[in-house]
Amino acid sequence: MNSRKGLPYKYFASKYNCLLQKWDAPIASKAEWKNLAEVQAVYSQAEAVGNFTVFNIKGNRYRLIVDIVYKDQVIYIKYILTHAEYDKDEWKNDPYFKP
Repeated sequence: MNSRKGLPYKYFASKYNCLLQKWDAPIASKAEWKNLAEVQAVYSQAEAVGNFTVFNIKGNRYRLIVDIVYKDQVIYIKYILTHAEYDKDEWKNDPYFKP
């Protein structure tokens, strides 16, 4: 899978580089997932929330929220949030989020 390297990625990479490297580089970047079940075979705690996929990272201290387009093999990194930020549900106002 290809993680889009656009503005959100650059922002998150500058702020959370070690988090993204542990998640993206060794596994996600080499994956060829076709559905959520295949994601969960590698990341058992990954879950679908609407059309986004949420990963618990850094010992459950952060939530990585992505939009996976399986047919194109692309992962759009949407948000990296602490538990407190995630629980506010403001990320659900994203124009691409579909409950």
